[in-house]
Amino acid sequence: MDVDSSDHIEIDALPYIDQGYNDAGVREAAMRMIEEETRRYKPSKNYLENFPPTKNTFETPILKAEFDRIAARQPAELLSMKRYELPQPSAAQKNDLGAWQDAVDNSRAQLEHQAGRIMNLELLSQYSSNEWKLHNNLMSAFVEQEQKSLKKLRSEIQEVNWQRKTDQTSAGDQLHSLSNHWKMLVHKNFQIEEACLQLEQEIQALKEHLKAKESRAEAS
Repeated sequence: MDVDSSDHIEIDALPYIDQGYNDAGVREAAMRMIEEETRRYKPSKNYLENFPPTKNTFETPILKAEFDRIAARQPAELLSMKRYELPQPSAAQKNDLGAWQDAVDNSRAQLEHQAGRIMNLELLSQYSSNEWKLHNNLMSAFVEQEQKSLKKLRSEIQEVNWQRKTDQTSAGDQLHSLSNHWKMLVHKNFQIEEACLQLEQEIQALKEHLKAKESRAEAS
């Protein structure tokens, strides 16, 4: 992995062909890099503040108020049963016609409410079995569709992994070929340099021999 001055990270690892992960010191070096990263990372209280806010279409005002209550650690409000009570007017209102009228209206509302509940129970008893069958069929179709989607997604992931392995294997073969070619060229350069040095030594010896021969010729 290479990191340039602009904090751009270029991943150059080929895990399908790289070797040496089990060599001595490799794991320790990786752990040191992780520890160094954790020392430089200083999370804030809201570690998602740098990300754009998500839009939750399911968060209704009632749900938002409930989430705010939970975040504030406030107790939930108890279910109010006042609407189901049938209080009669107090002793101070026993002669108040309006108070008695309100009590009668409340009794009638409660009676209608109970009648509505009875009607709903009768409808439920008559039609609920078919509705539940339809609901179960819809859920079964939904589960089958999601299973197909999951199978397709797993197949796509497997295809990506196979393609990645194929690409890395092909790149590894090319890297090995180029590495071997580079080693061969380095070896040839070394041989050429060695031959050039030997030729230079031979030329120097010939020059000295010729110079000595010329000196003997002049002396004679």
